This record gives sequence, structure tokens and C-alpha cells, in this order.
Amino acid sequence: PSPSVRGVELLARGPKVKGSIRAQGLTEEWSPSSESMAEVLDRLLEEGVEGRRIAVQLHGEPLPGFVESLRAAGADVVGVPVYRWMPPEDIAPVDRLLDATVTRGVDALTFTSAPAAASLLGRAEDRGLLPELLAALNHDVLPACVGPVTALPLQARGIDTVQPERFRLGPLVQVLCQELPSRARTLPIAGHRVEIRGHAVLVDDMLRPVPPAGMSLLRALTRRPGWVVARAELLRALPGAGKDEHAVETAMARLRTALGAPKLIQTVVKRGYRLALDPVADSKYGDD
Repeated sequence: PSPSVRGVELLARGPKVKGSIRAQGLTEEWSPSSESMAEVLDRLLEEGVEGRRIAVQLHGEPLPGFVESLRAAGADVVGVPVYRWMPPEDIAPVDRLLDATVTRGVDALTFTSAPAAASLLGRAEDRGLLPELLAALNHDVLPACVGPVTALPLQARGIDTVQPERFRLGPLVQVLCQELPSRARTLPIAGHRVEIRGHAVLVDDMLRPVPPAGMSLLRALTRRPGWVVARAELLRALPGAGKDEHAVETAMARLRTALGAPKLIQTVVKRGYRLALDPVADSKYGDD
């Protein structure tokens, strides 16, 4: 080994780090089975760090409480920043993602790093959209994180997340495949099986892409299945529609066309619109 690392105890958080260490002809002393820095910290504190000099690789932002705990236990801690997280030069894709999330145009958001989660929350706050983003993530859009460290900025805002047991992209995808089907809203409407998704609708298992305005109307109708929803309430659900209720009629016509089954939504003269629930469903959800 190089003289610069001779006599140094190497701790590796996960398999990628172990691979890099071994590629240099070195051997790690230990690696946690949980692949978490919390277990690394526990081991160091149990061994005792009084008077020891410990270099900690920083991943773009400080590890919450890690360095402070080591210093409080008497260690000389050297932070080694290997890269920095910077805002993107083109913020437009981030804003499109935010807009899609707050309008429920996506079913889930995945996060693979804590700085990415913090960045999205920060951008939402800058745009005055943080309450809307938190509401979406708490109720309609599933937040999925690759691991507990990634989830920390979201948890600090009171958002519960789903995480895979193994902190990898493959297991993260598997978690989504397990969670999303159970969250889908399925209703029997006008003799059809209708499943509501983020930007589309399944009508009898056929995918029907729906414009954003139409999805806003459809979600407003499905919040009270079978009940009449007034035009004024539907107008408020339309993003940027203003005060002209004719916008509701236009968006509703496009929604019916997109669904390919116009009878799914009934017009109730001088009152508004309702989903044409099948009789059995009507008795379950009630009607006005």
C-alpha cells in the first residue's frame, strides 16, 4: 500500500466503496451490513475515538450529526468534500416537475440523494409552492427514496416515504411496482372499469392520455363519486382558468373525447356534472 494510507483503518459504508478500495490494492477493515453511516458512527463510538484523527468523505452536504458526534467524543475530524451540489443551469425541468407534482400529473416521485430532495423542496419554497408540494406528497403522489439518508429532508418536512430494504435502484423500482397498484383509484362507471392515474386513465384496461385540465376536472369529480359537482367548483379546480365557466365546458368536452366514452360523465342541467356510477357503486358512494 501507499505510505500515505499505511496503518490507516479503512471503513467502507457500502459495496461501491469497497470495490473502489480493493481496486487500489487496499483492503477495508470493516463495512456495515446496513450500508448506513449510522452503523459506522456506532462502531467508531463503541471503539472509542478519543485522540484519533478521522477523515470523513462528505457527499455534497454535511452528514447530520455524524461529524459533531465524533468531535464530541474527542476525535479530530477532517472533512473531505469530493464534490459539491449546485443548482442546475436550466431550472425549467425542475419547475415542470414541480408543476406536474402539485397538479397530481405524476403518481410518484423518486429520490436518489438527499441534496436532490432538499433542492426540490427549496425550489418549491422559492416559487411559493411548498404547501402545495407537501400536500401532494402527503396524500396523492407517492414519495419513494433509495434509502433513509435520502429521505431525511422530506422527513424533516413531515413527509413519510417508502424505501427498499436494499438501498439500490433496482429494489427502488420494485417498491414502486408493489406500492402503486394498491394506490390506484378504480371505479365502475357507465358499465366501464375506470382507473385514475397521474396523467392518464385506464378505461377497460385501455390507456387513455388526458390533458392536464381534463385530469383536474376528473379528480374533482372522483373526490365525490356519483355526486353532482357544480361548475363553479370545477372552475376552481382548473389551473389558471379565471372566472369564465365556459372554460369548464371546453375542458369537459376535451376530457370526454380523451376518455373515448362520453357517457362516463353526465351533465346535470343547471347544476354541474357527475360521474355516471353503476347502480351498485351508487349505493356505496351515495348521491345527492
